[in-house]
Amino acid sequence: MSDNRRQTLNNIADLFESQKFAVLSTQQDDQPYSSLVAFAVPPDLKFFYFLTPNTTRKYQNLKANPKVSILVNNIRNNAEDIYNAVSVTGTGVAEVIDKAIEQKALDLLLGKHPNLKKFSQAPTTAFIRIAMHRYFMVNRFQNVVEVKVQQ
Repeated sequence: MSDNRRQTLNNIADLFESQKFAVLSTQQDDQPYSSLVAFAVPPDLKFFYFLTPNTTRKYQNLKANPKVSILVNNIRNNAEDIYNAVSVTGTGVAEVIDKAIEQKALDLLLGKHPNLKKFSQAPTTAFIRIAMHRYFMVNRFQNVVEVKVQQ
């Protein structure tokens, strides 16, 4: 692995560790839809996990079209953000996974979001895993670095 790739992945991992929420974008019938989700990722960044009720629009959208994107950033709504903020967009394919079988992944998510434990146990709550394909990291306003995820 090149030093640049390693550094980019480390920067993405640091950002993901520091942030609790992401914007998830789904689509259905050629119409995009964005939602805020509480998330967690493993250290290798290959997957992105979140919970959602199975009655939501985002759930229906990802069942109809599993290709999704996520956006995580560290903006603070300050003028300096234009040059100091870091933003990562990731693309991948989402699927519903079994909470009972994927306990290690669920533990990862609940370790970051312990307040979601009761929600995670509801029979109507779906556990979603996105197999990430690539990340685009933007910093210094217009410096864009793309890195493919090796599955």
